[in-house]
Amino acid sequence: MEKINLYNITRNELKNLVESWGEPAYRASQIWEWLYQHKVSHPDEMTNLPKNLREKLNTETYMGTLVLAAEKHSSDGYTAKYLFRLTDGQLIETVLMGYGDGRQTACISTQAGCAMGCVFCATGQMGFARHLTAGEIVEQALFLARNLQAEGKRLSNIVMMGMGEPLHNYDATRQAIDLLTSYQGLGIGQRHITISTVGLVPAMKKFADEGLQVGLAVSLHAATDDKRTPLLPINKRWPLEELINACRYYVEKTGRRITFEWALIAGRTDTVEQARALGRLLKGLKCHVNAIPLNPTDGYTGRPSDPAQVQKFVDTLAEFGVSCTIRVRRGIDIQAGCGQLKSEVLKRQQ
Repeated sequence: MEKINLYNITRNELKNLVESWGEPAYRASQIWEWLYQHKVSHPDEMTNLPKNLREKLNTETYMGTLVLAAEKHSSDGYTAKYLFRLTDGQLIETVLMGYGDGRQTACISTQAGCAMGCVFCATGQMGFARHLTAGEIVEQALFLARNLQAEGKRLSNIVMMGMGEPLHNYDATRQAIDLLTSYQGLGIGQRHITISTVGLVPAMKKFADEGLQVGLAVSLHAATDDKRTPLLPINKRWPLEELINACRYYVEKTGRRITFEWALIAGRTDTVEQARALGRLLKGLKCHVNAIPLNPTDGYTGRPSDPAQVQKFVDTLAEFGVSCTIRVRRGIDIQAGCGQLKSEVLKRQQ
């Protein structure tokens, strides 16, 4: 009989499991609390369970599969990157970002690699290996939450902006959100979780229909199809008109403001012309542009914008009533910035 990963099952599935062992239903609540509130890593630590139940958990279940292969800490003093090895040898990366106001944000992966092929992203340059299970997604957050708890801190936010396209791995991502926000779980509120997509239109509409208050960030990066398609191949399948219509649908269904991610590439996406096109595209939409100067990767020769050009970009958007903030680049020295994940891994494997 194949063992069950406890991080892969819902609270109700856990209840059914313990009842199938002849245990009362309340034992599932106790186990769930140990998993997600106390964040233990072994059944033997579940001290209020009878010995025979702990033995049953040991023989028929397991708690996670991720093996920490390496970790790096940035000179900024707030950013750390963790490399995990999966059971099949695939590697994923997870980033923890601390902030001066006490927030602790986990940037977690939903796939090993990525099939979207965005040209300036190291993950996209490496190609797609496989989807992660819900348990593998959740376990990244639990690992960081466990470490933070030992330091008297709390994981406050989760962004699914690591390796992979969350909406390409829709079912596992959706289940992971439920596990992370569930009753007596990690206690992460839906409004403190954001998923990022390059624009899988049908999945965006499906997600909007879920009735969640989870944030949505769309990797836009260009405001015209002729500029966006060479950067993000998915634009061939769902061009900007369809994408923006899906964004409007999301805002209408959820009432939430949508975020647009924008990499500022010198001479390409930072021009006043692109800013005006973006302003026209987004005018009247409940949204915010989150721009960041391009992070370097070995597979792309584009350069980040200079500060003067960045300010022109922001000022031009303001003329159209579109708000924009420039995100601080984090963890560049350890390749933990947006678009950089997996570049170091590729070097080791070659």
